[in-house]
Amino acid sequence: MEGEWMLKFYAPWCPSCQQTDSEWETFARNGETLQISVGKVDVIQEPGLSGRFFVTTLPAFFHAKDGIFRRYRGPGIYEDLQNYILEKKWQSVEPLTGWKSPASLTMSGMAGLFSISGKIWHLHNYFTVTLGIPAWCSYVFFIMATLIFGLLMGLVLVIISECFYVPLPRHLSERTEQTRRSEEAHKAEQLQDAEEEKDDSNEEENKDSLVDDEEEKEDLGDEDEAEEDEEEDSAAAHVDEERNDAQDQGPLREVQEDGEPEPEEDTPVQPSPADTEVAEDTLRQRKSQHADKGP
Repeated sequence: MEGEWMLKFYAPWCPSCQQTDSEWETFARNGETLQISVGKVDVIQEPGLSGRFFVTTLPAFFHAKDGIFRRYRGPGIYEDLQNYILEKKWQSVEPLTGWKSPASLTMSGMAGLFSISGKIWHLHNYFTVTLGIPAWCSYVFFIMATLIFGLLMGLVLVIISECFYVPLPRHLSERTEQTRRSEEAHKAEQLQDAEEEKDDSNEEENKDSLVDDEEEKEDLGDEDEAEEDEEEDSAAAHVDEERNDAQDQGPLREVQEDGEPEPEEDTPVQPSPADTEVAEDTLRQRKSQHADKGP
């Protein structure tokens, strides 16, 4: 957090880290000349520190200047490292700020997680290498430990919530229950009223439709009666005309018998009694049909 530093994160089993070891040692020996402190961190021995810098690839290089951290992404060669410091190329690199900063609270929590994972890894090696326990037995042990730990944490949270939870007084709880019941009853009444209104509207619509149908039927019946009356009047007029013609032709015949006979072409055709009877029969049938339709 003070001064200027260059840090290298490595692991003993990492081939790339081994290739840059000699270059890094040379750079560290010239640290006093460059007025910079040089250090290296073994991620196996310091999992918490690697978690604070969120190291996911190896090797990883960082530059620090008075608590401001930057990631160096160049090659681990002495000349490049020396020029990075002398030419102050680190000034053009964006610093790790906010939650990415190693000094932030987020990275402090990440450091704790990495520390726990490192301890679990050491414990697993102790079971499998030192004690000679099969690996699957170690995995079962960690699974059971995780479940038990989760149950205990849940129990602790329940106890804490019960300690801070303040129950309502009895009269307030009863009032709340009564209010809830009254609201439910009011909602039920509203629903019932809405259903009744819907039923009433449906009944009114049905009545209106029935009335309209009856009016239409009455109108149709009136029209049929008017047509039948017209037909009867026309039939009666036809019969009257035929009777008048028959009466007028009687004196004409007497005159013709006394005088000279007229040519046959000018003699009017007299309707026969059979035609008159047919017309009267049709008139009677129409009256009977009208009488049947009337009820």
